[in-house]
Amino acid sequence: MNHNKQSADEAASSPIAHAGSTNTGFQIQPAERMSGLPAQFFAGLVRKANEQISLGYDVINLGQGNPDRPTPPHIVKSLQESAENPLYHKYPPFSGYSFLKEAIAARYREDYGVHLDPETEVAILFGGKTGLVEISQCLLNPGDVCLVPDPGYPDYWSGVALAGAEMAFMPLREDHAFLPDYGSLSEEDVRRAKLMFINYPNNPTAAAAPASFYDDTIEFAAKNGIVVASDFAYGAIGFDGSKPVSFLQRPGAKEVGVEFYTLSKTYNMAGWRVGFALGNPEVIRIINLMQDHMYVSLFGGIQAAAAAALTGPQDCVHELCSMYESRRNALFGALDQIGWEAAPSQASFFAWLPVPKKYSSAEFSDLLLREAKVVVAPGIGFGKHGEGYVRLGLLTPEDRLVEAVQRIGTLHLFE
Repeated sequence: MNHNKQSADEAASSPIAHAGSTNTGFQIQPAERMSGLPAQFFAGLVRKANEQISLGYDVINLGQGNPDRPTPPHIVKSLQESAENPLYHKYPPFSGYSFLKEAIAARYREDYGVHLDPETEVAILFGGKTGLVEISQCLLNPGDVCLVPDPGYPDYWSGVALAGAEMAFMPLREDHAFLPDYGSLSEEDVRRAKLMFINYPNNPTAAAAPASFYDDTIEFAAKNGIVVASDFAYGAIGFDGSKPVSFLQRPGAKEVGVEFYTLSKTYNMAGWRVGFALGNPEVIRIINLMQDHMYVSLFGGIQAAAAAALTGPQDCVHELCSMYESRRNALFGALDQIGWEAAPSQASFFAWLPVPKKYSSAEFSDLLLREAKVVVAPGIGFGKHGEGYVRLGLLTPEDRLVEAVQRIGTLHLFE
């Protein structure tokens, strides 16, 4: 008889089992911060798409930002080999292995001419999203203000909410190249702000930022004592021969902020959850301190594979960027055929398209799903100034992108 295994009858009669099943009126009360979290707008989008799929329809999903290509084989092989190394079966160093921090420093030096101290200016993250949420908790107190792009990545809002801080939105308008206009912000918001997010190449607008924008940002931040958080998730994806500019390339950047980089987009490693915060040593120290209380860094085998991605041949990155540019060209060529006019994406793997005047972005998205079986993301999900647009992802083969546009064309919405 196995005395270490409780029988089903014993389990059913145990006090613990009864305690879990008896209705005592006891209720779990979540912390107030949980009720302050923003609604997950895109969960509803996924639900609607899945409903159509369950009914047997061929749905083309252009609404999400999940890379569709596999991780390059040499990176996968590195993980396979590293997983057998007993060293990595132990807890890694709290702030991660030095070889990975050295690898990201070397990549930034080669790609952008930026020199980083691997030990004091690089923090390893559980994906870029983690750092973008953590930095608000690291730097903001209740009542502080964070300047947030609108439209922008919704998880910026999550970190601010968890910190109990407030958001002031920086409108991104087409007539200002989808760049924030610092001169239009209220003096009160700027005075109370301690942190600001910028994101170029931009999600969702697919805009790129010139070097002069970063110079203006650094001057604005230094003058007003605001830490800059530059989200450079799409830094490897630029079109028409233009290489995206890194915030850290500009003079004074390290004095006022940090940049967040991820391997998710550059190497199709979204599920691997590897990212970095780079720049100001004091901000990096605080992020590492926060993470010391939450994690014991990434699995060492993944860190080794990430280093292999960064230090190995970069042909896969160039090929990926070329593929997205080809997809962009196919998409916008098809859009032109149906009369849907929009400026071609400058960078990232998204397209930002205007909605016909008689529809809201949510109404238009619902119409396309219902009538064309095409999923797009309504702009309102990215903020108030996203209204009037939808976001499409370049994350399916060219023939499917063209087919999606042709399906939309049969609705005669742009005539």
